[in-house]
Amino acid sequence: MPKTKFEDAIYTITMATIMVYGMIVYNVALNTGGVSGQTFLLATHEMIIMVPVAFVLEFFIVGKIAQKLAFTVMKPTDRPQFITYAISICICCIMCPIMSLVATILFKDQHTFGTWIQTWAMNFPMAICWQIFYCGPLVRLIFRTIFRKK
Repeated sequence: MPKTKFEDAIYTITMATIMVYGMIVYNVALNTGGVSGQTFLLATHEMIIMVPVAFVLEFFIVGKIAQKLAFTVMKPTDRPQFITYAISICICCIMCPIMSLVATILFKDQHTFGTWIQTWAMNFPMAICWQIFYCGPLVRLIFRTIFRKK
């Protein structure tokens, strides 16, 4: 896991990019009624806006709040793997409604409270699964490969 601010920035950029891309693909698939090769291409257009938003939110605000929340149920002496999962879940619980709001405002036809709640409700289960089972492990593998201890 990141030890310096530089490493934290690289980790957050990688996580934001992969997490946002996966969630955009999911939302494009929902909006178009299925997944095709076009789905993956269409998802790249929203990344230009959503990745910087996700990075700034997570790096400067949400990461710190999520750690504090996670340590209300975890102890520093708990297994590092469980601490990582707790922090990841807390980040999803905070980021999902915020990013769903941003997406509702920028990309949905209707900008209503109901549209935001529906978007959030549809995204949350996918965000947790994507983070815990795929994105998180992949980003940690990439990070360990880049910042291999010598």
